[in-house]
Amino acid sequence: MLLRLFSAFLLSLICLTAAAADCPDWPSARALGEITALQKQIDTWDDSYHRDGRSLVADELYDQALARLTEWRRCFDLSLTPEPLRTAGGKIAHPIAHTGLEKLRDSRAVEHWLRGREDLWIQPKVDGVAVTLIYRKGVLDQAISRGDGLSGQDWTNSAQQVPAIPRQLSQPLDLLVQGELFWRLTDHAQAKAGSLNARATVAGLMARRELAPAQAAGIGLFVWDWPQGPVNLSARNAALDELGLPSVAPYSQPIQTLADAERWREHWYRTPLPFASDGVVLRQSARPSAERWQAKAPYWAVAWKYPFAKALAEVRKVDFKVGRTGRITPVLELKPVTLDDRQIKRVSVSSLRRWEELDIRPGDQVSISLAGLTIPRLDDVVLRAAERVELNAPSAADYHPLSCWQPTAGCESQFLARLSWLSGRQGLALPHVGPGTWEKLFETGHLNGLLDWLTLDAQELANINGFGERSSARLSNSFQSARQRPFTHWLKALGLPPTGQARLADSWQELAQRNTEQWQAEAGIGPGRAAQLSAFFRDPQVLALSEKLRAAGIDGF
Repeated sequence: MLLRLFSAFLLSLICLTAAAADCPDWPSARALGEITALQKQIDTWDDSYHRDGRSLVADELYDQALARLTEWRRCFDLSLTPEPLRTAGGKIAHPIAHTGLEKLRDSRAVEHWLRGREDLWIQPKVDGVAVTLIYRKGVLDQAISRGDGLSGQDWTNSAQQVPAIPRQLSQPLDLLVQGELFWRLTDHAQAKAGSLNARATVAGLMARRELAPAQAAGIGLFVWDWPQGPVNLSARNAALDELGLPSVAPYSQPIQTLADAERWREHWYRTPLPFASDGVVLRQSARPSAERWQAKAPYWAVAWKYPFAKALAEVRKVDFKVGRTGRITPVLELKPVTLDDRQIKRVSVSSLRRWEELDIRPGDQVSISLAGLTIPRLDDVVLRAAERVELNAPSAADYHPLSCWQPTAGCESQFLARLSWLSGRQGLALPHVGPGTWEKLFETGHLNGLLDWLTLDAQELANINGFGERSSARLSNSFQSARQRPFTHWLKALGLPPTGQARLADSWQELAQRNTEQWQAEAGIGPGRAAQLSAFFRDPQVLALSEKLRAAGIDGF
């Protein structure tokens, strides 16, 4: 018993320590500023969506931002309670409240929720807008938007124009159902296509007084509850089918275990459906009487969202990588996030100009997705940090194809990129030599010029920390093999601009004597490329390298 108590205490301590480690290291004043800024942004999204029917941010980014706000509030013990629906209410009261859904974080939470419950079902979580439909003696009498769960907008006029919403039931019953109005899609696979902003499309249309026939026909209905209907969900679905409402029976499956829930969640995530869906809903048939429903998450139904297609990532650092030709690529170092079971720690901004336009700083929250399901891609800045960090970004004017032949201050990145190109398959194709090799030699002070490695022997390499006797001998052999590489390989390794179909001589001297006009006379060489080639062979740094290669006895120099 004592061992169990100690284990529980230790586990709690570990969890608390881990939670504290995830909290931002901010002083109180900054914490209040950052939390207030995030709260204001979420309030803006809420107001636009619920008041105007416009979605300013992807649903999954909204969910993550809301979760981050809750986390930050916990970290700094601040009672800024999010109220997503504070501006959503309308003039029409719901006879029965819309309950909403708690979102379970992972399979562990799902397994815990399933434990001890009976008569359980799973459905796709249709990505649309919630509505109450009221029938009097079998005739559609009123449609009310979800609003804040207690009251909403009158959507009756628009609802009567939507063919998917029956104007009259097969029996003259008084009936109230709650459901989702969605935008019809053809063979929509959520895993591949995402939500396509379908929810906002429907919200915008329902807010109008008149719908074009094609617009009205594009709206579908998914009834997910009949608050005063039969106790068993399958019986409710069967009765609604008989009344003429669109059938949801194919999308209502009984489950007993976590494995059942996982199987159907994966199935609906990847299988073509007529609507966008952002997860699944787990529900038990038994519910309290409708009079007891409240506008908050109930205990009898929960949501389990699909994996994020977009992740909200916090920028920790901005690095500026200078490539071999002088191109500057900003790279964001991120607080690790997971997308499609991949952990993402960094993402390229693609160009200095784009970084300048987006003005990304440490602390900013950015949207990340996967291009081609594999490559991390920066989509946009979702929220800027309240406190802007100053960055010393490199100037594009300082870097070009003939800059940084030595690792002087500010030139380290381009210099190392030149070496990686030199040893790569497009250059000398040196075995066992990669970026890590050059970085190690540079850090230990053995590279002050592009060709310093040519004079390193196995004994010198063995004395460098990190190189063993075997690896140093192998590296020495690789370096020595460079001396036998053809002249044309050396030209490319040094960074010779592309020559197209031009005729290349067998000696450096002959190529160096060509002027711009002579280069342009070669096949496939235009004015711009001719100028680049002429500048390359006349650059003092390049000429100094050619002299070193001549002295080393490299063929062609």
